[in-house]
Amino acid sequence: MSEISHRVVIAVFPDVDLLDVTGPAEVFTLANREAGGRARYRVQLAGPGRAGEAVATSAGVRVVTDLGFADVGAGVDTLLVPGAVDAYADGPRPRIDPHVVDWIKDTAPHTRRIASVCVGAHLLAAAGLLDGRTATTHWSTADQLAADHPAVTVDPDPIFVRSGRVWTGAGISACLDLALALVAEDHGEDLALTVARHLVVYLKRQGGQSQFSIPISRPPASRRDIDELRLYIADHLDADLSAATLASRMCLSERHFARVFTQETGITPAAYVEALRVEAARRLLESTDQPLDHIAQAAGLRSVETLHRAFRRQIATSPGAYRRRFRTTTA
Repeated sequence: MSEISHRVVIAVFPDVDLLDVTGPAEVFTLANREAGGRARYRVQLAGPGRAGEAVATSAGVRVVTDLGFADVGAGVDTLLVPGAVDAYADGPRPRIDPHVVDWIKDTAPHTRRIASVCVGAHLLAAAGLLDGRTATTHWSTADQLAADHPAVTVDPDPIFVRSGRVWTGAGISACLDLALALVAEDHGEDLALTVARHLVVYLKRQGGQSQFSIPISRPPASRRDIDELRLYIADHLDADLSAATLASRMCLSERHFARVFTQETGITPAAYVEALRVEAARRLLESTDQPLDHIAQAAGLRSVETLHRAFRRQIATSPGAYRRRFRTTTA
């Protein structure tokens, strides 16, 4: 191979997400192959121990490091930081290893660009690399990233975000999208598109992470009447669910109701109702062949035009595109 111009160092540590490591490595290797050696990527795995040590990933598969953290030194073109999570009753939490964070702090100044994959953004944030920047991470931990690091502007929807020389990627399979974008930056979209075709993935996905998240999965409210109202809304999506009607149902003024509901749920009544209606429409698009006007009526969105507008607001795609991507084979 010709002289290396893109030294890519991927951090690995116990319980790291396997695809976050192997996915980008595959993209860069394919770029070398499809460019006839001209892409000049060299991928190295660096871990907290010595070179040649096996590190167990979250999938139980072990990967062997090329370098210890202490051996990486300068001359890194791209530092790629995946993540690891610990499971708790209330959901996954990113693992923040101080040793890994300190190494990122020391290595970042000697790196042309830094990128995180999935919850690796939490490690970059802990290292202070995301302060004053916009970043993304897996949709399930975006709220935690924003709460833990108020100096970071967290956008939970994009598949990846670039802020200067720092890139952050969304959840798990988005490591492919991010790596393809890095290849496109280095060598143009034609090569990135060729690699994407070999991987049988989109070079640029339509829409963002919200297509895969569950936007209405919120914890119980502290007020029982609000939780009862939420159940009522879910059971009557085709009814009149305006703020005025819901306020009347709770015997509150519309202004007071809106304030209480937002305080208890973190979302306005109108946005909450629309999220539930879009979720209902999503299920029908996935599991039935019903025409869009029937789906709009069943979900309480009344018209195809309103259905389209709600989809654009909630998940940044169209009902038709969503159905093509997520429709089950039994529908």
